[in-house]
Amino acid sequence: MADSRSRSAEQVRLLAYGRTGARKPAETQKLLDWYRQMYLIRRFEEAAAEMYALGKVGGFLHLYIGEEAVAVGAMAALQPQDHLLTHYRDHGYALARGSDPGAVMAELFGRATGVTKGMGGSMHLVDAERNFWGGHAIVGGHIVIAPGLALAAVMQKQKRVVLDVFGDGATAIGEFHEGVNFAAIWNLPVVFLVENNLYGMGARPEEQFKVPEIYRRAQAYGIPGERVDGMSVVEVNRVVGEAVERARGGGGPTIVEAITYRFRGHSMADP
Repeated sequence: MADSRSRSAEQVRLLAYGRTGARKPAETQKLLDWYRQMYLIRRFEEAAAEMYALGKVGGFLHLYIGEEAVAVGAMAALQPQDHLLTHYRDHGYALARGSDPGAVMAELFGRATGVTKGMGGSMHLVDAERNFWGGHAIVGGHIVIAPGLALAAVMQKQKRVVLDVFGDGATAIGEFHEGVNFAAIWNLPVVFLVENNLYGMGARPEEQFKVPEIYRRAQAYGIPGERVDGMSVVEVNRVVGEAVERARGGGGPTIVEAITYRFRGHSMADP
């Protein structure tokens, strides 16, 4: 882990200053923007946890604390016209995609000023203006929606990519095979981003799968698969960015497995 952190620090230094040591203002500003986004997500989630404990937020609440680099790095690789689908641990993606934090918090409170008028809540965030189509509460259910959005874009001759985000536990769902297989057969512009936070609820991948390296499953569908350090915003942006551009250029889908870690339980109901 120390080696990984050292590599990440060196990547950040090179991105900001270059090999000559000269400051690169544009790159430095980008890194600062990413840091601000990750900081915003962390503080938002801490506030959401407090409000849930006070009974201000109903239903379930799944915190994104610890995984901020995945959302921020991945969102920076997308263009505004691209589609985004996520699981129910979705606050970080809404914020990284540019949704107003006040409107997102209002949605958690069930208010009409929320991003979905208070009718979706924590697990069903949607921001149509930003092509963000949810927060989906059914584990893995949205994996089959992504190829549909991608097929529509192809038929309409639009240069759109679909980023479909789900956790490691969702890869045990039948829709995972159906969605990835469909996207592979039709060579659709989809990036399947698996957030492997090492515990599907409470079970480790080694307890769930004979082959715990999820990115290796891409081989069965004849598509690229890559694993990335999900605690490094720079690496996530690079790997997801390559997959997005490959998809946009007609290269078909990719499975990206981001190794990350959530610092809280599966949900607020999980101590």
